[in-house]
Amino acid sequence: MTASGDASVGTLTPRPSHMAPLLVRNQAFARDHGPRPLAPPAAELVVVTCLDHRVDPAVVLGLRLGDAPVLRNAGGRVTPAVVDDLAYLGFLARRVFQLEGPLFEVAIIHHTQCGTGFLADEDFRREAAAATGVPAEDLAASQVADPYETVRADVDRLRASPRLPSGVGVSGHVYDVETGLVAMVTTAD
Repeated sequence: MTASGDASVGTLTPRPSHMAPLLVRNQAFARDHGPRPLAPPAAELVVVTCLDHRVDPAVVLGLRLGDAPVLRNAGGRVTPAVVDDLAYLGFLARRVFQLEGPLFEVAIIHHTQCGTGFLADEDFRREAAAATGVPAEDLAASQVADPYETVRADVDRLRASPRLPSGVGVSGHVYDVETGLVAMVTTAD
C-alpha cells in the first residue's frame, strides 16, 4: 500500500496460468473419455525415459492411454527409484492381476542431444550441484553423453538387480531427436 492509501499502485498482477489452455483441451478429452478399469498395461510394456519435453513416448511410440506406464527422470536412467517402481509394478501384476509367466518388458529409452550430457563436464556438474542441492555424484550418475553407451549400462544394471521381478524382460533403445527414429540397441532377454 502506498502512503496515499492506494492499494492498486505497485500491486502485482498475477500471471495467467499456463495450465489454462491445457484444461480447455482436457475438457474436450473428457467429453469422449470413458472410464477404464484397473488392468495390466495393454502393450505389456513399461517405458523408462528422459523427462526432456522433446521425448514424449506417447507421441514417439504411438502409445495410447492404458498402453504402458512411463517412468521419467533426468536422462531416463535406471535409478533406485526406478527399480522401486518396477518392483512394485511386478508385485501388482502378480498379486492384483494374478499374472503368471512373463509380466512385461521394460523398454529403457535414452536419446541424442540429452541435456544431462552437460553433466559430463566437472565444472558444470559442480555448479549444478551447488545451484540445486543435488549431490555431484548423483548428477554424474544421471548424465547421458553417449546414449548408446548409457542405455547398455542401464540395461545391464537393471538385469543385474535382485529386485527386478522374475518374468520381466529388459530392452534398450536410443531415440534420435533429429530423425524421430528409435533404434533398438539391446533386445529383451
